[in-house]
Amino acid sequence: MAKIEYSNQEKKTLRKMFWNSGYVFAGFNMVKMEGNAFALTMAPVLEELYTNEDERKAALKRHNGFFNTHAVMFALIAGITYALEKEKKTKNSVDDDTIESIKAALMGPTAGIGDAFFFNCLRIIAAGIGIGFCSQGNILGVVMFILIYGFSQIIARWYLLRAGYTFGTTFIDSVFESGLMEPLTKAAGIVGLTMVGAMVATMVNVNLAWTINVGETSVVVLDVVNSIMPGILSIGLIFVLVKLIKKGVKPITLVFGILIITIALAFFGIF
Repeated sequence: MAKIEYSNQEKKTLRKMFWNSGYVFAGFNMVKMEGNAFALTMAPVLEELYTNEDERKAALKRHNGFFNTHAVMFALIAGITYALEKEKKTKNSVDDDTIESIKAALMGPTAGIGDAFFFNCLRIIAAGIGIGFCSQGNILGVVMFILIYGFSQIIARWYLLRAGYTFGTTFIDSVFESGLMEPLTKAAGIVGLTMVGAMVATMVNVNLAWTINVGETSVVVLDVVNSIMPGILSIGLIFVLVKLIKKGVKPITLVFGILIITIALAFFGIF
């Protein structure tokens, strides 16, 4: 990865982004997940790049959508997005859709890498070392676990943020010089849509418990529906929710609406 010299403004922005990225779970919710934290992390970037208040508000709103990945890899994507936003503002060679597509395309792979390394590997190692000390009544076990598992993630967040920005800057320049920007944008859009589709399939479940008795035969409605197309109810629900959001219905209203409807249908034995 090529090294670049950061300007004083870039250093200031990266420091602010690093501290703001620590709030990744402070604003976590089931609607946007890490979206609020990502918008907060990008706020210093938008303050640096956008002098027009309306443009800054629009960009902040764009980054306040759904976002979810591993807490450490979160910083890597934020750094890359910083580079993309700078490219958009200074050269006008990247548009909003490209930025959002690349963000969406990176969520899944980085989450897998972060979970595999930090959660499934480093956490186990840190716990093993910590338990060894704690079993002897030594407080050093707790300290070792925090140092190995906790502080390693803080350090990784800082270097991944800088690496994301550096990589993003040099990579974008290379892509434009080679003429691959248009194919890359299309590929990122395809991967982003694929990731959204995968999240719908794994995170949205419409489990009907409705059984129709026809004579001595019982027909499970969910089995009939899934035989037509597996997961069709989940996809249908997503389309309805997106349509309502586009019409101005607030997400929190939809959440409570779904809760009330499911309770009512569960009362009648449908759910």
